[in-house]
Amino acid sequence: MSTPSDAHPAEPDHTVNPQKARTGLSRIWHAAGYSIAGLRAGWTEPAFRQEASAAIVLLPLSFWLGSNWVEVALLAGSVIAVLVIELLNTGIETAIDRIGPEWNHLSKRAKDMGSAAVLLALLLCAGIWAAALWQRFGHG
Repeated sequence: MSTPSDAHPAEPDHTVNPQKARTGLSRIWHAAGYSIAGLRAGWTEPAFRQEASAAIVLLPLSFWLGSNWVEVALLAGSVIAVLVIELLNTGIETAIDRIGPEWNHLSKRAKDMGSAAVLLALLLCAGIWAAALWQRFGHG
């Protein structure tokens, strides 16, 4: 038999996370601040810095290389996807490291899958850019 507490999930505890109590523009403003903090934290990772440095070059180039908005979107989007997936991978690694430094097969598996996601994003990005470069320069 269900009780009234089973019918409705518990309300979030605002004392644990005050962000849950915010609404409207205040919530958006604070969320933007957390996002900027996340980008700053990502910048401390060498892999993210390398990929972001490449993005500084590749994003403007995507507007030059792409011949229409779809090509520009694919070129730029593939670069942004690498950055997004690298940030998610770093988040996974950070959460695993918080749990503890000892070796665990599930922790290794989670980290390996995050790394594989970055690899696939990089391969996708490289493939899209190689195809665009071939289209533009490869067969005169």
